Amino acid sequence: MTVTRFHGSTPLALIAGVSLSLLTLPAAAADFDPRQHEGARSLVDELVDQGIEREWLEGAMAEAVYRQSVLDAMAGAAERRLTWHEYRAIFLDAPRIANGVAFIEANRAAFARAEAEYGVPPEVVAAIIGVETRYGGVTGHHRVLDSLATLAFHHPRRGRFFHGELAAFLEIAHEQERAPGSLTGSYAGAMGYPQFIPTSYRAYAVDFDGDGLRDLWTNPVDAIGSVANYFAEHGWRAFEPIYHEVEGPATPPDGIDFNRAARPPAVTAAELAAAGLDVPDSLADDHRLLPVSLELENGEDTWRYVLGEHNFYVITRYNHSHLYAMAVIELAEAIAEARGLEAHWLDATDTTPEEAP
Repeated sequence: MTVTRFHGSTPLALIAGVSLSLLTLPAAAADFDPRQHEGARSLVDELVDQGIEREWLEGAMAEAVYRQSVLDAMAGAAERRLTWHEYRAIFLDAPRIANGVAFIEANRAAFARAEAEYGVPPEVVAAIIGVETRYGGVTGHHRVLDSLATLAFHHPRRGRFFHGELAAFLEIAHEQERAPGSLTGSYAGAMGYPQFIPTSYRAYAVDFDGDGLRDLWTNPVDAIGSVANYFAEHGWRAFEPIYHEVEGPATPPDGIDFNRAARPPAVTAAELAAAGLDVPDSLADDHRLLPVSLELENGEDTWRYVLGEHNFYVITRYNHSHLYAMAVIELAEAIAEARGLEAHWLDATDTTPEEAP
């Protein structure tokens, strides 16, 4: 929803390697009033050239407040500090599974149409929204204006990136006639049910209910269509499997590039088989996969191996973490099971489509 695309969302993998000390920089000013702040004034000029009223822009930026807490939060990405066992426990709880079933049932028509138009199974779309915001229940309490202004002008490495996000956010708020200071989201500026960052909102959000407004803050129908559209635009292949779970050595073998979720599948089935992984016989030797190794927390020195297909990679376009992709996949699988369905779009070679929700 996670560009580095963090999104959607979730921008957690974007800043890997940035230390907390680098992110706790002093603010050059207490706010971003264009009359005092050169960077804000330049942004206003840029957007005026694109047709937005100067008075509106100056009023918006004058309300933006520097938030040190936003920079502090950027240093705490869960994907970089939690094991798979700990990370999985955050998202695979009974309420989130049950609420995923209820969310699909409450929006059956939207999910059915999204699958028909974009080819993405309902459970996968629901799992994204479930992981991001508990189906719209927790969309973030940070003012997006403050977060993006702080990151645009004070992030030590990604200021230019967030400058673009701040510009896109102001464009969206102006287009939808929303007061910028009234909109809340994550500490990194991700918004609404699917936690799209502003450039993704602008590029992939759809008016799925036809009311003339692309509303990801309050409209679950638009959110469902937009997540499915995001996946389709990033190359989702309908009815193809997402991954294969396989047996392998007690510890990950050397020479295999595991967990490179930010890149398309690149390791051949033959290479994986030669390294001791039990690759499915149905896969040709030159079939390329994205190998993932997950340490098991069962008191033994054993590992779990997953071979990601193209659709696994597409999920990581939402967030560049293999842990994130696995959490989405397992939540989708659990929701499907709770609905009494066989999720053979997850781990299978069967390409028979599921019935619509």
